[in-house]
Amino acid sequence: MYVLVINAGSSSLKYQLFDMANEVVLAKGLCDRIAIDGILTHQTYGKEKYSKEIAMPNHTKAIQAVLKILCDNEFGCIDDLSQIVACGHRIVHGGEWLTKSVLVDEKVIGDLEKCRAIAPLHTGPHLMGLRGCMENMPDTPQVLVIDTAFHQTMPAHAYFYPIPYELYEKYKIRRYGFHGTSHRYVSAKAIEYLGKPAVDTKIITCHLGNGSSISAIKGGKVIDTSMGFTPLEGIIMGSRCGNIDPAIVPFLMEKENISASEMGVWLNKKCGFLGVSGVSSDLRDIDTAIEEGNERAKLAYEILSYDIKKYIGTYMAVLGGLDAIVFTAGIGENNKSVRFDSLQGLESFGIKVDANKNDNFRNIPDPVEISADDSKVKIYVIPTNEELVIARDTIELVKNVK
Repeated sequence: MYVLVINAGSSSLKYQLFDMANEVVLAKGLCDRIAIDGILTHQTYGKEKYSKEIAMPNHTKAIQAVLKILCDNEFGCIDDLSQIVACGHRIVHGGEWLTKSVLVDEKVIGDLEKCRAIAPLHTGPHLMGLRGCMENMPDTPQVLVIDTAFHQTMPAHAYFYPIPYELYEKYKIRRYGFHGTSHRYVSAKAIEYLGKPAVDTKIITCHLGNGSSISAIKGGKVIDTSMGFTPLEGIIMGSRCGNIDPAIVPFLMEKENISASEMGVWLNKKCGFLGVSGVSSDLRDIDTAIEEGNERAKLAYEILSYDIKKYIGTYMAVLGGLDAIVFTAGIGENNKSVRFDSLQGLESFGIKVDANKNDNFRNIPDPVEISADDSKVKIYVIPTNEELVIARDTIELVKNVK
């Protein structure tokens, strides 16, 4: 049974085709520059890579290109579209309306439309990708897998902001949390590695990439997370500011004579690593600049390590103890210095990193544990797999329908 996983952006569309009989990826690719000119890059495992400029004026045409290459004799991997039993779509924000993975119908589409107001940058493209699939595959079930869903277990005192209650009721302003599909996957892996009942576990998951979030997970359920109403809150990120004093916003709007929309762009695109270092939003470039003696790059890196440490300390208190810390995503999986430095000074809490394991973790068989032998808290590096979670939820919902 094959499941097509779709992750639609405003001008791009990533996809993976899974064989759910053994949960392997048969093919994956990217439609880029949608509505500009169009480039399709496709790879069926075991076959030559395919890349070609193809006119993609919209997401419907992009999906057409994807389905065509999947069935191509030379570069594809299936004989007929009927072999795809369902499509699973990554949805960044479900608001208070979409709180679990769901089979698409008109009501679900209406609920997703409501999310435009709180997540305009993501919801529009998600809807375009969904409608593109529905137009090209009208008889194929479509499933939405919601990134905010895993965080729905947070208690009200964790997700509520201290603002007038009527503003929450009117605009649904609250902490939602993001990267939920990733936190869900790696925390489940950590529970498996710990070898104890899920209900007895206390885990902190650190999804660190260009966008980063940290979650406190007790008994397999999120009780707090660093991102909030939008993915802007939390630790320093590539070009996002993370936590700042809210009074900075009107202060700068007045001093710099900029609009609310311009301020939104500034907070999301001009801050973070980029804003502090003046070098780049990519931590790899920051690392290179540090080696060259750039003090502002060093400062950006130190803010990151400090932020991670601060959240780990906070969440240990919230959890009432700790069994494991998980590092995942681009920075979490690949930057040994961030993992090491963010945990230094936490030895008195039973958190000790093995420097040699941390430096050479790719040579450690699964599970990848980088904690010292006498560390009371397990420290894991777990590569995330959000697409597999989406495929699993999709096939499960389709089975239940059938």
